[in-house]
Amino acid sequence: MNLMYETDRLILKVLKADAAEDVLRFYLDNKALFEKYEPDRPRHFYTAAHQKAILICEYNMTVKLSAVRFYVYRKEQPDKIIGTFCFRNITRSIYQSCEVGYKFDETYHHQGYAFEALCTGIEIIFDDLRLHRIEANVMPENEASIRLLDALGFSCEGLVKEYALIRGKWRHHLRYSLISPSNQTP
Repeated sequence: MNLMYETDRLILKVLKADAAEDVLRFYLDNKALFEKYEPDRPRHFYTAAHQKAILICEYNMTVKLSAVRFYVYRKEQPDKIIGTFCFRNITRSIYQSCEVGYKFDETYHHQGYAFEALCTGIEIIFDDLRLHRIEANVMPENEASIRLLDALGFSCEGLVKEYALIRGKWRHHLRYSLISPSNQTP
């Protein structure tokens, strides 16, 4: 697995700690949108120091292949983060699976960027890491995310009750999955 990939329109990168200010700007610019679907943040989340610590942790998880987060840039604007996606809880042994999460700047919604980025991410997971299954959990009211998962070929497996504590309340989620098209074995 590489730390940078390119698609037709995008650059996908695993970032190091020196990108903390850019990551902070991405989160601050999209705070209202992202917080609707995410847990309460610690009060220091919106600081460069906290983002630097997260980037160090994420880089170390990437090296160990326990998780990998890519930040997404448009090729014609290679200094501005427009989105991010993460494959976490990478589990080997009999499972060969992971979970995917993603978020994109609202300015860049409905332009196919999330689809393009995640198609490449899915290829990395299935072809490079040779995992068998990717899961995604989404709140039922997050219609844009559900449309994206459907377009990517994920199947809804059902409702997971009180799956995650979001904004101080236990929220139901729909569980989606995507199975590798090549029934590979590790």
